[in-house]
Amino acid sequence: MLLLAAATQTGLLTQLEQALPPAPDPSCLPLAGSSTVRRHLLLTLLFLGAVGLQRTWDLRGYTADGLALLTDRTHAYGYRYTEAFLSQVARTDGTERFTDALACWATHLWHPTAAAAEAEHPHYLQALTCYLDGHRKPVYSDVLLPRGLVGRLGVVLGCRALLLLHDTQGHPLFVTTHRGDQHLTVGVPAFLERYEQQTGNRQITRMIVDREGMATEFLASLHAEGRRVVTILRTNQYRDLSSFADVGTFVPLSTDTHGQLIREVAPARISLPRDDHPDEPLCLQVALIRDLRRRVPVQPDPEEEPYPSRWDSDLLLDERAWWREGWQATAAPAKETMAKLIPIVTTQETPPIDAIELAQTYIHRWPAQENVIKDYLLPLGLDTNHGFAKVAVENSEIAKRRTHLEQRLSHLKQWAQSAGKRERLASKRRERLRKEFKSRSDELYRELGLYQTTLELQGMADYVLRRQIKERQVIIDAELEQIRAKEWRAYEQCNQEFRKQERYCKEQREVLRALEDLAEKERTMYELDHRKDQVMTVCKVALANLAMWTRDQYFPPSYAHATWRRLLPFFQLPGTITHDATTIQVQLSPFNDRTLNRDLALLCERVNQASPRLPDGRLLSFTIRSTCCILPAQKHHQIP
Repeated sequence: MLLLAAATQTGLLTQLEQALPPAPDPSCLPLAGSSTVRRHLLLTLLFLGAVGLQRTWDLRGYTADGLALLTDRTHAYGYRYTEAFLSQVARTDGTERFTDALACWATHLWHPTAAAAEAEHPHYLQALTCYLDGHRKPVYSDVLLPRGLVGRLGVVLGCRALLLLHDTQGHPLFVTTHRGDQHLTVGVPAFLERYEQQTGNRQITRMIVDREGMATEFLASLHAEGRRVVTILRTNQYRDLSSFADVGTFVPLSTDTHGQLIREVAPARISLPRDDHPDEPLCLQVALIRDLRRRVPVQPDPEEEPYPSRWDSDLLLDERAWWREGWQATAAPAKETMAKLIPIVTTQETPPIDAIELAQTYIHRWPAQENVIKDYLLPLGLDTNHGFAKVAVENSEIAKRRTHLEQRLSHLKQWAQSAGKRERLASKRRERLRKEFKSRSDELYRELGLYQTTLELQGMADYVLRRQIKERQVIIDAELEQIRAKEWRAYEQCNQEFRKQERYCKEQREVLRALEDLAEKERTMYELDHRKDQVMTVCKVALANLAMWTRDQYFPPSYAHATWRRLLPFFQLPGTITHDATTIQVQLSPFNDRTLNRDLALLCERVNQASPRLPDGRLLSFTIRSTCCILPAQKHHQIP
């Protein structure tokens, strides 16, 4: 059955042959060999995964005939020759050529309707809806590599980062390889521009991306380019229904097997602030899903409840005496919960969205992309690394920490200088106020003494004199107290700024120590050469497309969602091949399962009706070998 896949790859093989770079040295084999040799080597790389081989190294122990049959040879190529070809393709700009050829071939394979429209309208653009996701491929190495979170493992490891583009039917259209620490939002703009440049009059007008693409500036830039982006809000960007505006009526979205409603959805809107453009918030339309199966605690409003309530506030006064002997505890009140919200957002402005369609579009990301990666690309060896050549680069992890510490050190120096300046000004102000207090105090009490002398000379009674002096003294003390309070505030500010300056100077020493420790612990970071790995990734994605195309064209309708592992027994089915100048007849051995044999018979019928031809023009037909196995014990019971 692998011949059936080979019969469908004529267009792909032509694209890859045209993408092969010229040999830098005419005497350098195998790239400088004949066109037939290059074609056989291309087929070898393309169908490695189809025969269960993960990398070229596995060819050392490969003795089967499947790969030789697919490459139209007596025996399959060995490891050294194939690896030399792969290395030459990677070193001579073959990686970029193969990547562009994959985008062009896969897009025309699954979306060929634009050809006629392009002929009639030269400026025709075919709008595409695509799913975009990142995939991190772990790399285990003794040296430090750019790292990233490998989702399926749940750990941060050295890795390669892949960007994958799928259409709405789950067909992989494009793939690129990058450093493991590259964020999805950084690589997407160049990724989309390159894809559209290679595929001609096709434009991704609607893009569905997971939570990693939920960045306001990223969404705003794509929206400015005329793209509609669908993604999901992060949990720290909303609190509850009050975070959304114009919330519509909730309508049923999905039910369980018993017909009970489990999810409902409503349209809404939300505005997200932008740090770079505070006056221009990002307005998004929302399909607000409410999952009735999952309950989450209601978050209290900090404005309404600024202080947490006591643990026994729900009890009566006589029941709160927990310190008394014989006190009986009662169950705490149940926490208020609400249905979990799942906000699916889009940058589409008008017309008003269909909340059900938007929610289903995002939910379709799992079968259209996540399952395709799991069911096709990973079994074909997507996580297998090819080529570990590396060069020393700047340690991005240490550079981030060093930049942070250097910025902190710069701020601490500025803060220490400012605190010292404020401390000196406060000290001068305190000294001025102290002198002002002393001079004013001497002046007022001198006037008080003269006033007392004047009253005594007037012969005023002693009790009246004392009362007048005390009243005047209260007035003097009030005036002096104001000056003393200013002096005290200046003194406190002086001490406060002095302590700040001391703390900043102390932190400067700690930051400098951290910088020295960082320099001592710094390890050289190496960036992997992704060229060989990208070439093999292109071959695996192309093979996945071939398998999907063969499944859709020839397999029974019950195999419409079949995975690679379900199709593999058909592709590896043994048989006998007879051929002449015009026809290749394949006689397949049946399965040991009646259902599979029924599917195989229907498959052969559909193939013979389609009459596929191999690249050399010969007609390909399939039949099933008829076998009638009689066990020795059954011979005695046969009817004569």
